[in-house]
Amino acid sequence: MRIPFIMMVILLAASVLVDLYILNDISRKARKGFWRKFYLVTSVVCWVFIIVTLCLPRRSEDSGILTVMWMLYSYLTVYVGKLGYVICSLIGRLVRAISHSRSKRHPARLVGAAVGITLFIMMWWGVGVTRRAIQVNEVEVESPKIPRSFNGYTIAQISDIHVGTWGTDTTFVSALVDSVNALHPDLILFTGDIVNRRTEELKPFISVLSRLKAPDGVLSILGNHDYGDYVDWSNPDDRLANNRELAADQERMGWDLLNNTRRFISKGSDSIMVIGVENIGDPPFPTYGDLEKALPASSDSIYHQNDTRFKILMTHNPAHWDKEVSHTTNIDLSLAGHTHAMQMMIKIGGWEWSPAKFRYEQWGGMYERLNDRGHKTRLYVNIGAGEVGMPSRILNAYPEITLFTLKHLGN
Repeated sequence: MRIPFIMMVILLAASVLVDLYILNDISRKARKGFWRKFYLVTSVVCWVFIIVTLCLPRRSEDSGILTVMWMLYSYLTVYVGKLGYVICSLIGRLVRAISHSRSKRHPARLVGAAVGITLFIMMWWGVGVTRRAIQVNEVEVESPKIPRSFNGYTIAQISDIHVGTWGTDTTFVSALVDSVNALHPDLILFTGDIVNRRTEELKPFISVLSRLKAPDGVLSILGNHDYGDYVDWSNPDDRLANNRELAADQERMGWDLLNNTRRFISKGSDSIMVIGVENIGDPPFPTYGDLEKALPASSDSIYHQNDTRFKILMTHNPAHWDKEVSHTTNIDLSLAGHTHAMQMMIKIGGWEWSPAKFRYEQWGGMYERLNDRGHKTRLYVNIGAGEVGMPSRILNAYPEITLFTLKHLGN
């Protein structure tokens, strides 16, 4: 969890301004000084609370992020509600100024109070309900390159479990495993971020995740959180040992970790290719992946990035597809995660919106593009099953399992 110093200052300053505004409204409305004093005291307590929260160690080897995560989120639930009130109150003042109203009634304050309470409840609903409400999204993928023998073949994708956010409570992850197994997929693909910071977070979940089963196994890749880069290691060798341990744990779980390599899934004489690269993203996330190593670009190779075989690429960050894969390869389907839809999404009918849209052009669902040679390439971004940063999923940002069904297109 990275919180730049400048963001700390902005957060504290914004909190003070919000509280001073509300205190002014209370002073105008409340007849007794008790409520002004009460609000001022509780505000000061909140300011001290956030200062302590932001000063707690987060990146040292001995520190965890769960305490900071919950403290910060608790604070935000209060101040998001307060901000909702302030916005409504300001709108009310603006309307009164434009209309030159002399009425002593201030309905905007009542509306603001209702909005603030609603926002507070909504954020805690995301903790208690939404982040546990697993959703299965079914997607059909049609292509003439899919062999007839793979017609109806099913692939379950899960991503961004972030087991460390659950501490040692395996209840949700166990439910996720049961939900995947209940779909009876032919193949399971995990597209990275199994932990938050360190491999030791995975220990309580090894036996649970070992229960994931499919005829063609479980293939996985690493995400940006899986490399130990969110810890300030006193000894660089400890980070390398941490990463080796993560690979070993996945092997003990029966998962096949694809680090810049590929696997063939065969049915009789037919096969499709699954490629897995290490994390390839955009700043500030380090790049460890190498698509060329996983599958050569040169057509001199027997198998290459533009051959005629149906190919699936697992790449954690959708920016990789946007910047490279969709332009220079004819890889048919890329699967990514990483965005979480910023753990907040609004869905009305077929329309979807998330604040992740401001950071990622491809943040959730299916995207298509013609590459430089006119071949169709697709990307599906799974919004993840877990959380990091805030232990909540808001509105329609449900934990996602994606079930793909391959369809042979042609005679």
